[in-house]
Amino acid sequence: MRRDDVPSRRERIPTPDGDFVDLDWLDAPAAPGAPLLLVLHGLEGCWRSHYVRGLLGRARRRGWRAVALNFRSCSGEPNRLPRFYHSGDTDDLDLVVRLLADRDQAARIGAVGISLGANVLLKWLGERGDATPEPFAAAVGISTPYDLERCARVLDRGLRKLTYTASFMRSFKTKVRAKARAFPDFVDVAAVMRAHTFAVYDRVLTAPLHGFADELDYWRRSSCRPYLRAIRRPTLLISARDDPFVPPDALPEAAELSPNVVTEFTARGGHVGFWDGPPWRPRAWAEHRAIAFLSEAMAADVC
Repeated sequence: MRRDDVPSRRERIPTPDGDFVDLDWLDAPAAPGAPLLLVLHGLEGCWRSHYVRGLLGRARRRGWRAVALNFRSCSGEPNRLPRFYHSGDTDDLDLVVRLLADRDQAARIGAVGISLGANVLLKWLGERGDATPEPFAAAVGISTPYDLERCARVLDRGLRKLTYTASFMRSFKTKVRAKARAFPDFVDVAAVMRAHTFAVYDRVLTAPLHGFADELDYWRRSSCRPYLRAIRRPTLLISARDDPFVPPDALPEAAELSPNVVTEFTARGGHVGFWDGPPWRPRAWAEHRAIAFLSEAMAADVC
């Protein structure tokens, strides 16, 4: 099955503050009690991102249920409030996991977060600790930006700034202009339009819009790295040491990890790359590994 052929149906979830998040469900038959895969996309991604569709397709082939959480403003329709999503915001994930758990207490939930989505997932797991909902069985973080300050610093320099950061800034600014039409004074729009780095963007938009003192306060309070010791579910961390977004010194050390966390840090893989196999038939290794890990963890959890 090609990634573009993953069928979906949308569900809108109202949030307590009067906004919403959209879930895109794999629209395929599954046996009663089949595991449920929850996928969290990366920065400025959505359920249509190639890695999300790849994971949904793998879930379909296993007979699992699967759903992708679109962060606020990422589902193709602007969210209602004068705010967006950010790397440390775990409230919407908590709402969705509890909703899924309440619907079917017997189901086992496994989650995969990619890039920003991995930071949100891992931070949430650490925050919840022993209070993690019982049906939530296991997690995988792929290309996680464990230390947002270190990641922002490398993305704000040299070729990375001219390529990756510039692309993100164009996407951010398009959303800000659209939001300003409904909420003209929600931020200093002129200052946002002058931003060319994550440091400036997070200083003039992310921090004031979401209750942080400045960009440093945002980065330090939102990074998942300090929360990894408190994770109480089997969790796999997949990262590449040549990731252009995540420098090697941002990767956590063994002493920082809960006994429930295992790492597979590869020499190659870039950011959400990890392709293997022959050139004429490449395979998305990280997606394959994530599903295999969740399958094993959820089977052990049932036993």
